[in-house]
Amino acid sequence: MQAAIASLHADEPRDRSHIAALYGELAELTESPVVELSRAVAVAEALGPEHGLEIADRLALEDYHYLHSTRAELLRRLGRSAEARDAYRRALAFVHDDAERRLLERRLAELGTASGQVR
Repeated sequence: MQAAIASLHADEPRDRSHIAALYGELAELTESPVVELSRAVAVAEALGPEHGLEIADRLALEDYHYLHSTRAELLRRLGRSAEARDAYRRALAFVHDDAERRLLERRLAELGTASGQVR
């Protein structure tokens, strides 16, 4: 199933609905909240950020920076800047990789600039 998902990601244009469906099947098989987070991203791409956020918000991955960075991106796309900033800050609290830290800090700074707020 993972190979099928990877194959679909390589196609142009991507069949985002099919990718989301396969992630749904994989999530059922594995019962993994991390796979469910990947499904949330796929659903957001297929149906819109609000649908992905609904899935992400149900996941018990509080110490997982990818949950918070995913939520931040979906909230940003929805124009919910204050909530996105909070989610980026939460992701920063758990990230260990310097490159990922810099990316999250850059995204957070962009939100501050876009909203007219200073960090």
